[in-house]
Amino acid sequence: MTALKMVISGIGAVTPIGASTATYWDAVRKGVSGLGWISRFDLTDYPCRVGGEVHDIDIAEYVLPRIAAQTDRWTQLGLVAAGQALDDSGHASPGDNPYDTAVITASSSGGNEFGQREIHKLWSDGPHAVGAYQSIAWFYAATTGQVAIKHGAKGPCGVLATESAGGLDAIGLSRRVLRRGEAKAVVTGATEAPISPYALACQLRGGRLSLIDDPMAAYQPFSATAAGHVVGEGGAMLLVEDLNRALDRGAERIYAEVAGYAATHDGRHTTQRASGVGLARAAQLALTDAGIEPHDVDAVFADGAATPDLDQAEIAALRTVFGARPVPVCLPKTLVGRMYAGSAALDVATAALALFHGELPPSPVIEKAPWAVDLDLVHELRAADLRHVLVLARGYGGFNAAVVLRKAEKTQ
Repeated sequence: MTALKMVISGIGAVTPIGASTATYWDAVRKGVSGLGWISRFDLTDYPCRVGGEVHDIDIAEYVLPRIAAQTDRWTQLGLVAAGQALDDSGHASPGDNPYDTAVITASSSGGNEFGQREIHKLWSDGPHAVGAYQSIAWFYAATTGQVAIKHGAKGPCGVLATESAGGLDAIGLSRRVLRRGEAKAVVTGATEAPISPYALACQLRGGRLSLIDDPMAAYQPFSATAAGHVVGEGGAMLLVEDLNRALDRGAERIYAEVAGYAATHDGRHTTQRASGVGLARAAQLALTDAGIEPHDVDAVFADGAATPDLDQAEIAALRTVFGARPVPVCLPKTLVGRMYAGSAALDVATAALALFHGELPPSPVIEKAPWAVDLDLVHELRAADLRHVLVLARGYGGFNAAVVLRKAEKTQ
């Protein structure tokens, strides 16, 4: 029996360089950076000042006031992106059968800004001051629930919490749900809103945030001066469905096929140095799942942690998979910041757009470290005959994930 082909037929992107898929793609292909000094709160006591904030969006235009009162900014951004993806796809949700549509998202930090506000009420005024929505607004599954409610989706719904790998894991689970026949379409992906006083304080304790004040120098993966990542908010949501179904219903666009997926875990103490072995295995398993060889991969969207040990581990993983072959490597997250689970989903969206348009988007020029001199970083918009693209992601604690996208064939 021939395996069903699962394709991306709708994309919604909410980012610091564009709050819609069209504006994001236009900006990313031009190499526009959305990084700057964080403006949403006073940074006086914070050593970290650079971030990627979503500015050009009025949440009130997309989210009803009563829903906004119940939700964190992270969920609100997810509602906007999900609505865009469904509109882009032309998928009628819930359609004839609400059980045909599923919602599977990922979350790294949940609704921390909402939670901070309610905890402040607790300590200031006592437990009676804490609002009823605190019980759900902070929770990792809040975005999944709100998207499902808004669009009447009653198929299998869930959330994955594998930190920055989560955006890929959600897509992998969505593909599995579709192949099992448990739904006919899945709204999947991730958004994050980790730029708030408490959230930033927590991330600083993790020791991986860049403390460089210059937005153009703060986030430099694979460089000799790599000093950590820059936090970003936003992400992407996708509509994934069977190719035949998409064609039968007259989908306007088929961006890419989700051809392969795999995940591994490095399971090491935080004091142990990362090796890249688990990431390489995830990539190899994803290629096998897609039925292709390393030489079939035309580009890689890298994780780009921007710490020396993790960068060197990723370089080691790429060399394990591709040998000495200089595969083009894209790092679009250096333009918007690291959105954790949202970054992985946005990388998939960007890779799908790259396949659809036949272009690899640029990243800022990075002075590569001596151990990364053979890395083919894409610094200028590059026209390319793309067939397969590999997307990599890693989550804090040892999570690794890989997704292979294939250029979609518009035939049944």
